[in-house]
Amino acid sequence: MQQRMSIRDVDPDVYRAIGGLNGYVAKGTLGSALCALVDIRASQINRCAWCLDMHAEEARQAGVEQRKIDLVAAWHEAGQMFTERERAALALTEAVTLIADGGVPDDVWAAVRAEFDDKEIVQLLVAIGAINVWNRVNVTVGTELGPEPYRA
Repeated sequence: MQQRMSIRDVDPDVYRAIGGLNGYVAKGTLGSALCALVDIRASQINRCAWCLDMHAEEARQAGVEQRKIDLVAAWHEAGQMFTERERAALALTEAVTLIADGGVPDDVWAAVRAEFDDKEIVQLLVAIGAINVWNRVNVTVGTELGPEPYRA
């Protein structure tokens, strides 16, 4: 698909608005590595290449090994590659991203409650919501990848 519009050129304030959600999450206790994994998984589901490019690089910069990044889409089958905390966050990411397919199952919520305190759950929900907004905006307008990989 050819890029339909450049949101940054039309209204750069939208980046500050959505970025405020990201700023809230960054001040929390989830950590940049976990947030990057959440962003990668939602972006895979939503097929947002621009966001995948960016968040894979952010994951590497946060110290996530390449093998783990490569296996995010198959985290269910990756055994102990992912911690229980990461698995709970990824399950919630999938359930919230695909919320119309049955909501958030009780077992997913129980796993999240076992790994995160209430404030962290709010931070996680906001992180998932924010990446879904970014994905939907970028996929809809066809935001094109740059000629080089994303570099933060």
